[in-house]
Amino acid sequence: MKIVFLVSSMNAGGAERVAATLASAWAERGDTVTLVPTYKGKGTCFYPLSPRVNLLWLADRLGASGNPLVAGINKLRVLRNLVKTEKPDVIVSFLTNVNVMVLLGTHGLDTPTIVCERTNPAVSVSSGPVLKFLRWCTYRWASVVTVQAQSSVAAFRKMVPGIRSLAVIPNPLPPELLDAQLAPRVPNAQGRRHLMAMGRLVEQKQFQFLIQAFSKVAADYPDWDLVIWGDGPLRGALTQQIADAGLASRITLPGRTEGPWDELARADAFALTSAVEGFPNVLLEAMALGLPCVTFDCPSGPREMTQDGRDALLIPAGDQEALAQGLKKLLGDAGLRDALAAQGATSVRRRYALPAVLERWDELFVQAGVLTQPNKERL
Repeated sequence: MKIVFLVSSMNAGGAERVAATLASAWAERGDTVTLVPTYKGKGTCFYPLSPRVNLLWLADRLGASGNPLVAGINKLRVLRNLVKTEKPDVIVSFLTNVNVMVLLGTHGLDTPTIVCERTNPAVSVSSGPVLKFLRWCTYRWASVVTVQAQSSVAAFRKMVPGIRSLAVIPNPLPPELLDAQLAPRVPNAQGRRHLMAMGRLVEQKQFQFLIQAFSKVAADYPDWDLVIWGDGPLRGALTQQIADAGLASRITLPGRTEGPWDELARADAFALTSAVEGFPNVLLEAMALGLPCVTFDCPSGPREMTQDGRDALLIPAGDQEALAQGLKKLLGDAGLRDALAAQGATSVRRRYALPAVLERWDELFVQAGVLTQPNKERL
């Protein structure tokens, strides 16, 4: 099977990591994969790729133009010519803006196209009115449209009527993560335990709620500290909140890490307090690494990842008092932590392992008319 796979960039990011994982897996099993980052600024490939993947930067084929309209039309022309030249069996596209560009640029070529939303489109604010209108116009041309969680399906069908086929397909766990050391869940050399969170320091992540909840229970659990990895515009406000709570020695904001799995593996528990997610990879990875987790039941992903709260503590979205009670329950019960850690790791490693997700992708390829049936020998 010949696949042209388009994504905005290959910088550090969740969509880019999944693109690298899928492209490499398909190439390693014998498919011909051309990965095409479309960002005009080009950039670098942050994640490791199989040497069998053909990495083709669309920017290398674009001429310079100071006129945005001319540049946009030229991008569509270059993309269309690329597809005509490559003659793929299927096009896979990630992110709304890339999806719209792909559908506009290839309309009428009759190449099966699978476009993938990488957020919960019903609640995401990343798409402006023009892009939403273009999505409404073009998504009916796609062979299959995917979202990452079942909770996105009904709302998205109302937002974008006329879609031929709407499917749910989650992110796979990176294979190398399954080789990583599970969190030891014992105090460090200083006798301290760590509750960890990770993400951009932005309003959507609601780390102020986590700091407030931890502040309420910190005195009851003097051997626990809170570590929030990440950087962003709210660093100053969060630092002030921590200082005002008198917890500067127990709540730290160490910044962005180049080794998130290493840091997660050193933690004793994990918390996710986002207002909205598309599919929170960091929660999936924390569970896979054997961390007991507490998470808001935000749209979308946590409810499905935790199997309705069986594999982690699932807190009503935005409920700060319930979050504090959840932290109290988790930090104060070693038996519960051990049970959730073991159960969560086993569950997500089974459901989100790369072979399981590749099998679901092959079902999509069948649905799109690219394969006649999934070839299990190639998974």
